[in-house]
Amino acid sequence: MPHTATARRSVGIAIGSGGAAAALAVLLLTGCTPSSPEPSGSPKPSASSSASAAPKLDPTGDADDNKAYFDAVNTKLVAAGGDLGGRTFIDTLVKAGFDKAAMEVTSDTTAVGLKADNIQFSVKLGTTCLIGQYGNIGYHSTTAAAMDTGKCLIGNTRAIDW
Repeated sequence: MPHTATARRSVGIAIGSGGAAAALAVLLLTGCTPSSPEPSGSPKPSASSSASAAPKLDPTGDADDNKAYFDAVNTKLVAAGGDLGGRTFIDTLVKAGFDKAAMEVTSDTTAVGLKADNIQFSVKLGTTCLIGQYGNIGYHSTTAAAMDTGKCLIGNTRAIDW
């Protein structure tokens, strides 16, 4: 980190000492550097080879095998907007093929009845867990080993009884 701070100070000094024009010229010239043409014998990527296949559920896979699919399902839900409470995430994951009995979700409200800033939800796959979080921080996910309790989430979770 000290190296980064030194580099930032050096740039600041160079720009602050009248080097702004020189720094701007370097940036502009960098953008003007001609690129070398591809050799004529090299194959061009086709549309099918450059587009990656959409992730799919691997029912026999672990959390790492299914993280891309879990994220695709949840980011599509977030992008659609609407009610993004715990039940919506659980119902969407069930429709996507995940086992409802293997899921956990935290409450949508705090102990004093306010809307929770973030909710967590998980799917246990064997001895591993897919864990998602959504709220004021956006959407994030991770994978982890299930805890010794057999659960994926720490603390109180709500019953998935619908």
